[in-house]
Amino acid sequence: MIHLTIDGQRVEVPEGTMILEAAKQANIHIPTLCYHEDQSVKAVCRICVVEIEGTRTLSTACSTPVGEGMIIHTASPKVLKARKNILELIFARHPQDCLVCSKSGKCELQKVAQDLGMHDPIRYDTDLRTRERDCSSPSIIRDPKKCIICGRCLETCNEIQGVNVLSKENRGFDTLIAAAYGQVLENTCCINCGQCYQVCPTGAISIHDDTDEIRHQMWIGKKLVIQVAPSVRINLAEAMGEEPGVVSTGRLVSALKRLGFDYVFDSDFSADLTIMEEGTELLHRIQNGGTLPMFTSCCPAWVKYCETYLPNYTDHLSTAKSPQQMFGALIKTWFPKVSGIDPADICSISVMPCTAKKYECKRPEMNDSGYQDVDISITVQELASMIRAGGIDFKELPDTPFDNPFGTGSGAGLIFGATGGVMEAALRTVYAVVMGKEMEPLEYTPVRGFEGIKESSVQLGDLTVKVAVAHGIKNARKLIDEIQAGRADYHFVEIMACPGGCIGGGGNAIRTWKIMEKRKKAIYEAERELPIRLSHKNPAITKIYDEYLKEPCGELSHRLLHTTYFNREDLLR
Repeated sequence: MIHLTIDGQRVEVPEGTMILEAAKQANIHIPTLCYHEDQSVKAVCRICVVEIEGTRTLSTACSTPVGEGMIIHTASPKVLKARKNILELIFARHPQDCLVCSKSGKCELQKVAQDLGMHDPIRYDTDLRTRERDCSSPSIIRDPKKCIICGRCLETCNEIQGVNVLSKENRGFDTLIAAAYGQVLENTCCINCGQCYQVCPTGAISIHDDTDEIRHQMWIGKKLVIQVAPSVRINLAEAMGEEPGVVSTGRLVSALKRLGFDYVFDSDFSADLTIMEEGTELLHRIQNGGTLPMFTSCCPAWVKYCETYLPNYTDHLSTAKSPQQMFGALIKTWFPKVSGIDPADICSISVMPCTAKKYECKRPEMNDSGYQDVDISITVQELASMIRAGGIDFKELPDTPFDNPFGTGSGAGLIFGATGGVMEAALRTVYAVVMGKEMEPLEYTPVRGFEGIKESSVQLGDLTVKVAVAHGIKNARKLIDEIQAGRADYHFVEIMACPGGCIGGGGNAIRTWKIMEKRKKAIYEAERELPIRLSHKNPAITKIYDEYLKEPCGELSHRLLHTTYFNREDLLR
């Protein structure tokens, strides 16, 4: 243990601890910009400088280890003067349009400036970067003028996800983070996962906002029909300022009704529908010598990654659409039959934790209903913005149930929101169909948790079904490399592009792994409280097969609920 003094407080920490972490243990806040607790130390922004007695220069708290007997000052006049000067240099290359920036109120640069009392005009001439704002992607907007070259997005895209869209260009004053060869995001191999947005401290990366389009559709008289993804009820209260892990299902429905949505449906229903289709497809492949392993297809970022980087593996993808797209097809076909509403008068909307869903609903093949199945997809962050703009006190809202006929979902559908959830839900139903009884216990814990790759097997009579789960694209690639090399053999593989699954989606409130643990705990606790915990036991699922679809993987199901894939490897050229 190392003994030191920080701002007059005696502190004892393990050897090797950085000054920043030691200060946190003493409840002393040191501002940071490039530092992120889930990433490697970069020490490039210099905002965290501190004064160590006996040294002539200031030291970065994020990268300087503690030493025995150190006496450290984190807010001395020398330190504060240096920090303000560093901020002025950053501001000289940063637009001063905070009032209209999408990150205003959540911007780390803005908060550091407020904490340091930066109220005077900067002393340096402004010289903004010349690269223009890139709005080409349906999911992500990049504004290079607001970039502070912290390197967080680079580590996320290249090291954590392994997609490698972004890189550094030029040197020194002219350094820029951009897609290769000056390309816009739409023309790159970006998979729209939004993880770069999650770590960006400023407005350099933002979510493509579609809320004004919803208001326009409302203005012209369309019937607004919205579906709510499983993890949204876990994440929305947090985005509204409440503690992580607060479940707000009923208040969420109330808020959407107050905002003017005519019908609010539960995507847990279409998650259950996905299990029926995907589970049946898996059994058909196993029994009839189909392509194995079968990969899940719920995650549009993973699907695009497979189409781009692994096009020879697209026949391993389940042909089942994602829950969002299955729901969209039914909202434009069966729902008009039971509601009497002309599908041309329906605006089909989804609220998702995911930025890639914006891309998915615009895929040209997603129109099997005769219309675009999902017209608009918004994120949790966008919905939170709409609630604030609507003057709604979210904490004080009453609970309201989802609307019928798509208001019932099972616990199996709810756990889609966490990594391993699709696998667990599928195994619950496949086991019951094959064995004629429920799994005991129903909670299949081997596929739960945040380990990057999880493996397990389930005995179905004489057949041992081998499964694997991966979350985060880099983990997915490791798993597929093992399959390609013949060192791994599975029947069914679940892959989610975002670390942690949908609860870690790019469209959620900004997260860390500590926050993710609370979200994960909340989703499983909420699932245990539901009266129906198996997809095939959902009465709404039984009803739609009886009255409309007839059978899983049947003729109508194949037309509406299944899809095809494309080779996109030209994006790598």
